[in-house]
Amino acid sequence: MKPKANIVDLPVYQPGKPIEQVKREFGLSEVIKLASNENPYGCSPHAKEAIVAELSNLSMYPDGSASELSEELASFMGVKKEQIIFGCGSDEIIALITRAYLEPGDETIMADQTFSVYKSNADIEKAVSIEVPLADGTHDLDAMLNAVTDRTKIVWICNPNNPTGTIISENELLRFMESVPKHVMVVLDEAYSEFVLDPTYPKSLKLLDQYHNLVILRTFSKIYGLAALRIGYGIGQADVIQMINQVREPFNTGRPAQAAAKAALRDQKFVDDCRQRNAKGIMYLQKEFDRMGLRYFPAHGNFIMVDVLTSGQDVFQSLLSKGIIVRPGFARYPSYIRVSVGTPEQNKMLIHVLEQVLRDVKSTV
Repeated sequence: MKPKANIVDLPVYQPGKPIEQVKREFGLSEVIKLASNENPYGCSPHAKEAIVAELSNLSMYPDGSASELSEELASFMGVKKEQIIFGCGSDEIIALITRAYLEPGDETIMADQTFSVYKSNADIEKAVSIEVPLADGTHDLDAMLNAVTDRTKIVWICNPNNPTGTIISENELLRFMESVPKHVMVVLDEAYSEFVLDPTYPKSLKLLDQYHNLVILRTFSKIYGLAALRIGYGIGQADVIQMINQVREPFNTGRPAQAAAKAALRDQKFVDDCRQRNAKGIMYLQKEFDRMGLRYFPAHGNFIMVDVLTSGQDVFQSLLSKGIIVRPGFARYPSYIRVSVGTPEQNKMLIHVLEQVLRDVKSTV
């Protein structure tokens, strides 16, 4: 059987290496994973209770429209439930948007170093991806605006940007939204928004009524700690969400995921605690990187991208052999690694081992 020609050479998304695989590969008993921006503090205990309560219902299909979760999230966000769509992580919402709106030859704009799933899904739909270079690790909105043509259908803005962790401000976003043509959808990916403490960060939900072409993506995978359950969501105008719903598969989020998300949403104390712990972790890592003479991008998510002044891939391999998993392999930043913020103990171990690895690199030069 012959596959579609346009998917043959598509790069396959490479997740962070699983802990179990690293243990087997290097004969290690303890491994610290700081590669996938997971919440090191897990999820709300109320979410765990909700999952257990659902175990007796595993023979039943989930609510295909996630109606109860939609109502609770809509109330929490201050929007209408018709403005929300759920997916198997926000990754699926990205795929649904491209399926609903991109046709062969359409153009879509994104940063040149951002979440790779935007481009891979555009490629599947045979759209043309215009990759605009970041400016100091941050979205260059003026350059992205200049790249818009009559064929542009979607602009992707990852805020905070993955992998650099930088943000654009509300004023910058407003200027962009005022200038971008109304026929262009602007997808604002805010997967890490709950970690942000910067007061200039956009209050994006209040912009939905003003800009019909704005769609916001968020997830329960990050600060809520439900990555394994794969549940994310998009918010936009009701008619836009309805069009995206047209291409959604039935039962795309499971019963345990919906139940856990409802419970997690109600436990904002857990969210606040994780936010503060993460901020302390960022401060610690930045202070240590300063001491070590390593540059890094301003971190606003739950990760930090740091220049190790040598091959990021080599440092990744050395750290891996010592039981610490980070993320390398950034085409535009080959000397950088991305490090998820862990617990205080994990962060200290990372710094200890990273110093050893960089000393070894210097001694061999």
